[in-house]
Amino acid sequence: MTREEFEELVAEALDRIPSELTRLMDNVAVFVEDEPPAGDSELLGLYEGTPLTDRGEWYAGVLPDRITIYRGPTLRMCASREDVVAETEVTVVHEIAHHFGIDDARLHALGYG
Repeated sequence: MTREEFEELVAEALDRIPSELTRLMDNVAVFVEDEPPAGDSELLGLYEGTPLTDRGEWYAGVLPDRITIYRGPTLRMCASREDVVAETEVTVVHEIAHHFGIDDARLHALGYG
């Protein structure tokens, strides 16, 4: 799967997030990278920033939070295009949930682990 096709899958996954939630997202950008940082070869996505639940009066003038979805590990773990589509959607939802302050334990319980 080409980088462009994968980026389109990420965009489609973002489009499926209910508008009621996307309207609440604040100061966050989503990126696609081919590979995660060295040493994390199986990492599918990463949220870097300050969750909405942790922001206070001090939160002003900061760079956007960053959600990165990694193409290489996703393609390596999936056997078919359908698997890539499903895994990409789960990963996008998982990382957006971190933006809303939902931790890994809760995401695993909800099936987005």
